[in-house]
Amino acid sequence: MKTNMGLISGILGFILLSTLLFSNAHGAVHNYYWIVKETNFTKLCTTSTVLTVNGSFPGPEIHAKKGDTVFVTVQNDGPYGISIHWHGVRQPRNPWSDGPEYITQCPIKSGGNFTQEINLSTEEGTLWWHAHSDWSRATVHGAIKVFPANGTSYPFDKPDGDQTIVFSSWYKSDVMDVLDEAVASGGDPNVSDAYTINGEPGDLYDCSNETMYSLLVETGKTYLLRIVNSILNEEMFFAIANHNMTVVGSDGAYVKPFSTDYLFITPGQTMDVLVTANQAASYYYMVLTPFLDTDSSYDNTTSRALIKYSGNYTTPTSIPVPTFPNISDSISAQLFVVRLKSLADAAHPINVPKNITKQIFMTVSVNLFACPNSTGCTVDGNNKLAASLNNNSFVMPSTSLLQEYYDNNYNVSHITDEFPNKPPTPFNYTTVANMSAYTSEGTQVITLNYGDEVEIVFQGTNIGATQNHPMHLHGYSFYLVGTGSADFDNGTDPGRFNLVDPPEVNTVAVPRKGWTAIRFKADNPGVWFMHCHFERHTTWGMSTVVIVKDGGTNETSMRPPPSYMPPCS
Repeated sequence: MKTNMGLISGILGFILLSTLLFSNAHGAVHNYYWIVKETNFTKLCTTSTVLTVNGSFPGPEIHAKKGDTVFVTVQNDGPYGISIHWHGVRQPRNPWSDGPEYITQCPIKSGGNFTQEINLSTEEGTLWWHAHSDWSRATVHGAIKVFPANGTSYPFDKPDGDQTIVFSSWYKSDVMDVLDEAVASGGDPNVSDAYTINGEPGDLYDCSNETMYSLLVETGKTYLLRIVNSILNEEMFFAIANHNMTVVGSDGAYVKPFSTDYLFITPGQTMDVLVTANQAASYYYMVLTPFLDTDSSYDNTTSRALIKYSGNYTTPTSIPVPTFPNISDSISAQLFVVRLKSLADAAHPINVPKNITKQIFMTVSVNLFACPNSTGCTVDGNNKLAASLNNNSFVMPSTSLLQEYYDNNYNVSHITDEFPNKPPTPFNYTTVANMSAYTSEGTQVITLNYGDEVEIVFQGTNIGATQNHPMHLHGYSFYLVGTGSADFDNGTDPGRFNLVDPPEVNTVAVPRKGWTAIRFKADNPGVWFMHCHFERHTTWGMSTVVIVKDGGTNETSMRPPPSYMPPCS
């Protein structure tokens, strides 16, 4: 589809007007124009047509400073509707540009466009953006680099180099066909054909040796690697041969630096690490491999890239590879998680809620739905896979929930039910052997008053295919105050919470047959999606919506909608 130049001129004019009139910006204002379109790539000996932004995979980066405002106009020249989410951006009072389809907007129709306003506030470090409609994010994603505000600096020595490293899933087939086939059968979707590092699978895959990504480094210099896990359905281990990494940030916030020889990173998470080129000049493998302690299907392949030292030396005949935890080593995964701690200093203060006014105990399960006769479902007879929070599998609205909320005087009770604060039937969550795998379904939402101090305990269960679950909340960062194995013990486990320097994150791994506790203050009014960041689990219903009511002033109330939102009809 050709893009009309008059349309582009009009859009750019609208961006300028928006910049002048509507932005709440305190810092600089940046403008981007993106075209979503199909692009051909040849990988794994096969040419595939995939959806991209501006023809690139991964997509373009956004660069801004803390406190800046970014306007992105998305022109959809693809074959179907799409929406874009700014993962980890709080969007203070502005859910209208958050992006998840049918939660805050309807998809941008083919041939349509939408200008979104990204309001950076407390975030600093690495975030990312991705499609939030069906499984389009497989190839529609990219990094957001948020640099320190003017007059401030990193809480570590300024690095000599700054490089984004994006992990992605690659399918030879059309990813939408993969989704449609899975929905039709009710079973597990086909796994990806490869993992990629900055768009390239690496030399362990067919037809991929010559295109393998490489990072050129100079001896003695230190590099900030901004690592984004955009993979659809697997958590990952990552390591660099003979080089330790110093973790300095995660999910757009700094952490107390710690040295490690591997990363554990879930879909949705970002990690900022420092790597010093302190080895003999040569080649060294960077390696990406899955973590899976489950019986579910997964892509059991490995992606590699290279660190290449500059200078004159003989190309090695044998390139060092790093050692890794075992693919199912849940202890190493959790040991990495508990090392993350906020800086919690004068320049980077934290405010962990202590006077909890809203407690939610939330089970996280993979379930079943019984199918009507002759529907083609293939799981355990005539069933299909489902997923739930507190035994409710979320039913996506057919229109924008945010618009319904705004148009109906901040009320959606006509199309939603209230999400329960605890499971409808308590049980021994991680050891039960005879609990029904079947779940109910509905559009249930969590309603919070402005200023509520909220604690959510996510509890993994022994129902269905047990595994870790990366849970993500839009519109907020939250404090990871505790995590553990087995059933959460409300009598003893809260006494072990870290309320001094917990990490401030937006995505957290709930361990298989274990629990994770988070806290946040409900100070961002709006309608915000909460979901597992495994795409298949979101498709199956492992999600809900958090509605935060307005406070008593304009500054504590949701902004009105922009003059144009993508139409729902």
